[in-house]
Amino acid sequence: MTKEMKILWGDNGAPREKLLKNGAITLSDSELLAIFLRTGLPGVHVLDFAGQLIKEFGSLYGLMSADYVSFCNTRGLGLAKYAQLQAAVELSRRFLGHQLAQECSISNPLLTREYLQGLLAQRDREVFVVMFLDNQNRVIYHKEMFTGTFNSVEVHPREIVREALKSNSAAVILAHNHPSGVAEPSLADRHVTEKVREACSLLDIRLLDHIVIGRGESVSFAERGWI
Repeated sequence: MTKEMKILWGDNGAPREKLLKNGAITLSDSELLAIFLRTGLPGVHVLDFAGQLIKEFGSLYGLMSADYVSFCNTRGLGLAKYAQLQAAVELSRRFLGHQLAQECSISNPLLTREYLQGLLAQRDREVFVVMFLDNQNRVIYHKEMFTGTFNSVEVHPREIVREALKSNSAAVILAHNHPSGVAEPSLADRHVTEKVREACSLLDIRLLDHIVIGRGESVSFAERGWI
């Protein structure tokens, strides 16, 4: 281990050495954030600094989704760190998008949720997204079909069916966000889901799921047995 690594991480080389030895999945939120930060504050070890930030923002998710002003006004952060973190988040989102195109969305529902969480959780209006899938349930592409207000969005089932036919899709997954942060579906959500299901079934297009995205949480209609 180099002298620089000992200064940054301590004699055990954690968490960077831990990542290289055992994989990133073994690291805690604080350890992962410490690798991103690289250095702490004067008199504050980087791991302690990472833990302080997570506590201050409520969670790692809270830190990563913080607005520009809150993030940059925090001691030890700033414009450069904000830009780096946003780039990392976008890289992750694009990676998940490419991965979705290669895998069956039904066999890996967690991947689908993670992608949609990154896509929709921070939107300040309701956005209705449709994922169009081939006959092996792999994502062809997704499209933001409708945009609404803080607490509602108008959905037109015929537009969804038209787009599915244009892309020769065999199935669709619906998704929309709740800017309030609470993912629990409303009666209106259940009603529009049934309308879309009926429209799709007329043309033998399967509705696989409707996922409602909140802040750090989501609800699957399929898991609830509603589809």
